[in-house]
Order: sequence, then structure tokens, then C-alpha cells
Amino acid sequence: MLVFLLAALTSVGVGVHARADNDLQLDSVLTITRLQYEGGGDWYANPSSLPNLLAAIRERTGLPVSARPQTVRPLDPTLKDHPYLYMTGHGNVRFSPEERTALRGYLLAGGFLHADDNYGMDESFREEMAEIFPEYELAEIPPDQAVFRMMYDFPEGLPKIHEHDGKPPQAFGIFHGGRLIVFYTYESDLGDGWEDPDVHDDAPDVRESALRMGVNLYLYVLSQMVP
Repeated sequence: MLVFLLAALTSVGVGVHARADNDLQLDSVLTITRLQYEGGGDWYANPSSLPNLLAAIRERTGLPVSARPQTVRPLDPTLKDHPYLYMTGHGNVRFSPEERTALRGYLLAGGFLHADDNYGMDESFREEMAEIFPEYELAEIPPDQAVFRMMYDFPEGLPKIHEHDGKPPQAFGIFHGGRLIVFYTYESDLGDGWEDPDVHDDAPDVRESALRMGVNLYLYVLSQMVP
């Protein structure tokens, strides 16, 4: 499957370029882009999480992903060049009417957003999704969905990484035309599990579960890009 994905993505224009220092560099497709938002929440939380996840994707799948994540704002003219967005934080999330319009257009046109509740963004994020997609609801994604078995099997669905309120972890999604456009992880905190091992002192098996789920999600999103 990984060979097929790489070949298919290359055929639709995903380029790979080698620098003199042998550090693989890509165009804007194969990476993860952090979404910067307003409202007071720490959109920049868990700074080591995305580099570590990208390294795990590269090492475990052979896909030549970028070594560094990028950052973009909703109204940035280059938003469309970032097909995989990630957002997290502990506090309030707010988008302006113009930002909501831009995000809606981006997601309906082929973009993807993973929102990872770092404890504290649940209420405001749900409010924003209702504003952006009044015709859709965040629906719970069952454990038998393909995202939980792309490369690693998660028979019980989303793994529990941090305690938060002690509730079971839940994955929610918004689908448009059969395509997953928003993936919301609640009471899990995958990003904390992706951070450097000494940041949260997560047990090795817990951190491994977080990385495996991150790899699964990335492969699932890539599979949606293949025509």
C-alpha cells in the first residue's frame, strides 16, 4: 500500500528534491502544517510534537516527508498549498467571519484539518465548527473505521494518552462527499504523546500508541488524495 501511495502521489505532482547535505526536501505537499488561530489559546503548544511525528512517518513508512512542519494562518494566500493542517491548544479558539469562510472553502476543496484537544479547546472548537459547517455535525468515528487500521490496528479506536477528565478517548469527524475533512481527537491528546519523551514522561508504550495513531491518520489522509 505504501509503494502504491508514493507512486500515485508522485504521478499527481508531488516532488522530492535532495539538497547537498542529503536532507530530503519536498514541495508543500508532504508535510504537516500547524494552524495559527486567535482567541487566546496556545496554538503553538507541544513544539516538539510535529517534528517527532514527521520523523516517525518518514522512518516507518519510507514516505519522504519533510523534516520540519510549517505554520499558516487561515487568511494566508498560501493556505491551499497546505493540504494537511493540524491545530491544538489548551484555551479558546476563535475565527473571524472571513477566516471561517476561508477554512470552509479550503476544506471543501480538498484540504484536511486534524484538531487535537490539548485540554481546554473543546467547547470553543465545537462552536467554530458549527459556524463553519452548519449543515454538518461532528460525528463520532467508530473503531472499525479504516483510519484505525491503516498500518497499525487499534481495535478499540482512539488511544488514551493523557488523563484530562478521565473520560474515554473519542474521535469525531466531518465527512464531505465521503471524504474525511475534519478529524477531532478528544480526551486523548495525541500531540502530548508525540512530544520528546522527557516532556511529559509518558510511558514508552503510551508514546508509541500516540505515534502509531499519528502515522495511521497521515496515511489515511494521503489515501484520500490519491485519485
